[in-house]
Amino acid sequence: MSDEDKNTSSNKSNGDTKSKKEEAWGYDLYPERRGTFSRKITNVLIGKEGKEGIEKFKCEKNVYDCVKNSPIVKVMMAALKSSGCPVDIRRHISCEVCDYSVSGGYDPELNQIVVCQNVSTRKGMVQGVLAHEMIHMFDYCRNELDFKNMEHLACTEIRAANLTHCSFASAWSQGDASWTRIKQAHQDCVKTKALYSVLAVRQIGKAEAVDIIEKVFPKCYADLEPIGRRIRRNSDDMLRAFKEAAYYGYE
Repeated sequence: MSDEDKNTSSNKSNGDTKSKKEEAWGYDLYPERRGTFSRKITNVLIGKEGKEGIEKFKCEKNVYDCVKNSPIVKVMMAALKSSGCPVDIRRHISCEVCDYSVSGGYDPELNQIVVCQNVSTRKGMVQGVLAHEMIHMFDYCRNELDFKNMEHLACTEIRAANLTHCSFASAWSQGDASWTRIKQAHQDCVKTKALYSVLAVRQIGKAEAVDIIEKVFPKCYADLEPIGRRIRRNSDDMLRAFKEAAYYGYE
């Protein structure tokens, strides 16, 4: 092979690597969705795999119960419908096998929420996944969200953590809480949760992710649509949000 051919081959290889890096969108957290899931004998023997059919049935039952009975999920369903994006649970919500590092996700290409049936095994967990991922679905519907734009991604993760995840208990479990700085603890909890979420789906450095989150944080943290309030754990906030939804035109 001539030097010219070697250089051409090397440039092509570098170009392909660069192209793949630019197109990279997170890690393979959803193997069933990508067609890469296969049972491992060791996991089947210890009971970690091999019950996918049962897990899917239970997951779909929990999804149905949440859609019918959860105040926060009903608020999000109404908000999406009022925004021109009604949710069909058979089309827009899918129970699947996932990597154990995630409990759910949102696929913007298919406009579909993934509930990780092997991780989110309780109704409360499914409720949390649906509420969180429906914030992303709402932002995609209402705000023309571009998930490959890092500022857009950081903003929707901030909003989802702010509205549906962080409470004093959550902040304490993440090491962000302090009895003397509760307001700041909540903001720190939101930033930490958003950071974990961004790093989970994009292959970027932690420092870069932190800079992007800090840049968009003030505006995105202040945006409480469509719930209208931050949901505190073990409170009546979900019921209050449900009762207040009509004031925002979400019925």
